[in-house]
Amino acid sequence: MKRSPTPSNPSAHFTEGSPILLRLEKIVGENNVLTRREDLIPYGFDGTAALKKEAICVVLPRSSEAVAEVMRFAHAEKIPVVTRGSGTGLSGGSVPVEGGIVLCLVHLNHILEVDPANLTMLCESGVITKAVDDAATPFGLFYPPDPGSMKISTIGGNVANNSGGLRGLKYGVTRDYVMGLEVVLPSGEVAWLGSKCVKDVAGYSMKDLFVGSEGTLGIITKVLLKLVPRPKARRTLLASFDTMESAARTVSQIIEKQIIPCTLEFLDRKTCASVEAYAKVGLPTGAAAVVLMETDGHPAVVEEEVEAMAEIARENGAISVEQATDEAHATRLATARRSAFSALARIRPTTILEDVTVPRSRLAEIVSHVEEVAARHSLEIATFGHFGDGNVHPTILTDETDHEEMERVELALSEIVDKTIALGGTITGEHGVGLAKKPFLPRQFDEASYSLLKEVKLTLDPHGLLNPGKIFDLDR
Repeated sequence: MKRSPTPSNPSAHFTEGSPILLRLEKIVGENNVLTRREDLIPYGFDGTAALKKEAICVVLPRSSEAVAEVMRFAHAEKIPVVTRGSGTGLSGGSVPVEGGIVLCLVHLNHILEVDPANLTMLCESGVITKAVDDAATPFGLFYPPDPGSMKISTIGGNVANNSGGLRGLKYGVTRDYVMGLEVVLPSGEVAWLGSKCVKDVAGYSMKDLFVGSEGTLGIITKVLLKLVPRPKARRTLLASFDTMESAARTVSQIIEKQIIPCTLEFLDRKTCASVEAYAKVGLPTGAAAVVLMETDGHPAVVEEEVEAMAEIARENGAISVEQATDEAHATRLATARRSAFSALARIRPTTILEDVTVPRSRLAEIVSHVEEVAARHSLEIATFGHFGDGNVHPTILTDETDHEEMERVELALSEIVDKTIALGGTITGEHGVGLAKKPFLPRQFDEASYSLLKEVKLTLDPHGLLNPGKIFDLDR
């Protein structure tokens, strides 16, 4: 197919009656192509503050075959494509690009198979994350990854960003549960990668290349997930401390004692006060740090671990150690932690949720550094995150219309990133690079590894059509 001439105004490709628009409508149906400005507004941004761009065309396919056909057409016409699920991303990964289409996969929302004999589930990429676990429950099975957006985010988006969650310490992240993928390549070809086999070392582990690739290498349309038996028991503790150091020391000693809880979360004083005002679940608002601990498994082991964790917390000077009285109480505490972002977002017009990870032994240092940076730049920063795996979310409360304050925000972010790398950490633990972390990636990667990323991209997507400009820029 001959490529259409590129107009000076890229949106002209998608005006009513244009050949490209007519072709897209033929593939997915007229009602599944959006070009009216009022319909496009929600697709111009994701969950990342201050990153947005007006979409000019949104395509909503309803099958893998339609995705492949759209991609074949886009490849022939050299039209950029940005894949999108629910738009909950926190790195700007699904922000539209100039002259491109947004390919939204929310209608690929079917669970195709639950296979309890092999402990797997096959589903389309638009299935909501929580729906995956809900579908596993009647079989006594469990899908552990639980990002904060699990009630809204899609499994395809989780795979594309290798999402984490509160249970990451014990159960791992999304990558650990992906056994196979159906991927539409930039050419429009469809590849199946992986299998139901627990052991499978045939060829390169190509599925792992696409997990966390942020839509830059292929479009994930189906996912084969590993499930595990649902835990028989679960207990929850809430401990408060007068210093962040004592909270971090408690977490380190829990791990040293070879206790691996499913959850070890923390909230600083500002986050605690905000969440309590928002959720009213009885969180202590005067403590410097609050740690939420949850253990699950065999009932006898759970009882032993919860007692041991409580004792470790007390030995490290915990102000209080509260055990959830029942399942409803435990759920309220976990929900309070999950509502941290929403609670903080009520304080200022713009909420920037950052995402850095350091070795667990350096947690107190990075949290102290965030506090020092906030004071020096006169910024309001609350910090919470996954203490058990070293993942910290400094959350900057600001106003993107205040340009002078935003300059201070940028300086603060840069200093937090530099400190994270100096402590042996990474610039992103679960949100991805996208646009938000793209300027920082060369600070973490050496020249050879950074170049390797580009070589992989150019090999699979030589025209740079999939999510161009995300993670890094191609040198050409």
